[in-house]
Amino acid sequence: MSADEQQCPRTPSRAPALFFRARCGKDLHGQKSNGMRFAKPWNRFGYRTEKLLNTSVVTHTPHRIQSLDVIRGIAILGVLAVNADGFAAPIHASLKPSAWMFGNEGSTAVAYWWMDWLFHEKFVAIFSMLFGVSLFLVGGPLSDKRRGINLARRLGALFVFALIHGFGLWWGDILSTYACAGVVMFGLRSLPSKALLGTGIAILLATTYMALPRGDEPAPSSATISHEEARTAAPAHSATSSRVRAELAEATGSASGAYALNTRTYLHQLANLWQQLPRTIALMMVGLGLFKAGFFNGAISRTSYASLVMAGGLALAVLGAMTWMTDVSHLSFRWGEFVNELLCPLVAVGYAAAIVLSLRRKAGRWFVPFAAAGRMAFTNYLTQSLIMTSIFYGGRGALMGTVDRPALWGIVAGVWALQLAWSTWWLSRFEMGPLEWIWRWITYGRRSPFVRPSPAFNGPAEVRRT
Repeated sequence: MSADEQQCPRTPSRAPALFFRARCGKDLHGQKSNGMRFAKPWNRFGYRTEKLLNTSVVTHTPHRIQSLDVIRGIAILGVLAVNADGFAAPIHASLKPSAWMFGNEGSTAVAYWWMDWLFHEKFVAIFSMLFGVSLFLVGGPLSDKRRGINLARRLGALFVFALIHGFGLWWGDILSTYACAGVVMFGLRSLPSKALLGTGIAILLATTYMALPRGDEPAPSSATISHEEARTAAPAHSATSSRVRAELAEATGSASGAYALNTRTYLHQLANLWQQLPRTIALMMVGLGLFKAGFFNGAISRTSYASLVMAGGLALAVLGAMTWMTDVSHLSFRWGEFVNELLCPLVAVGYAAAIVLSLRRKAGRWFVPFAAAGRMAFTNYLTQSLIMTSIFYGGRGALMGTVDRPALWGIVAGVWALQLAWSTWWLSRFEMGPLEWIWRWITYGRRSPFVRPSPAFNGPAEVRRT
């Protein structure tokens, strides 16, 4: 989540200046700041971020690492591409091509493959890594008791938000998992980079090992139902189809029915939350380890970033071929789950490396709207659920079960455009997103400035950049 507060960090020697904003006596460019942050342009790109965001140079927002905002913004949009399945269908049809209401052929199969290949488990992995970073940025080292108390309040508030989201909006909430994983990470956040990376990777490999096929275990067949079978509920799929039809009738019949089904599903998710914790904790450890190594700050060599991009690209190519075979060609592959869990974290790191490398190669102007979305990631995540349930749940849009995957991509793209536009608009007028402001208030026990000052009252002209 967006929580890039910390006390005057030490700038890695090779880090481009654009990645840092300081809140101390001097900013990281050596300019006096009088306790406020001077908004500097992303000068390595020759581009001034504050022009597009219409922000003043003297702002009251705390230190931020812009590269984290950009990566987080892209991740929160990518997460929606996967979650959309869970809004458009009940849980027993979501991410299950064999139970999809329209079958799994032609454009439907290709639309699912596109999501499965490029998005599924990649962007949530990035988001988990960045949450691990935020735990350290808020809580600091274990020796800092005051910031540790702030972090504890923050995690407690997150769990309350999670319950409100899960019961009140959508059963697919991940915030409860993050809050619980954060409790474990609370005591691990001071570990050095190598320890975090080594332990995190070891846990990921252990959980991946559990996905190995055992003995004569049949290969999962995830994409074998045709449009005709879906319409007629062929015997091989009749039990699943009957269950999905019953859930659709309940979810679309009324608002009370929709939330009764949502509540049962979320309670089931909470009961099985422990199964997600090991891998989530591992990803948080890897993310924090990478941050401490300078990865997210642009502090490692260009060759290292390029190598990670190439490794992630090769892994993505393997996953593309494998998922096409299972999702579109309807072939079985016993090792599919194992390969997916092994390679998805590598793809996620490759995606992040590509973004940082792009920032270093003067592509900053294209990422400004994504940075805005990243600064409002908490608000955007919850508003995604509000928008999508308003479209698909009973008592409102009630379109669950009526939108096939190609059209679902159109809805996702529309929400992307809306959130990119509204995040940029909002941050030109306010210091942070509305839910970020509430969360920060609970974390620190005091209200932060919310409305952005008018440019006319931003201070002497000599400290403003135009």
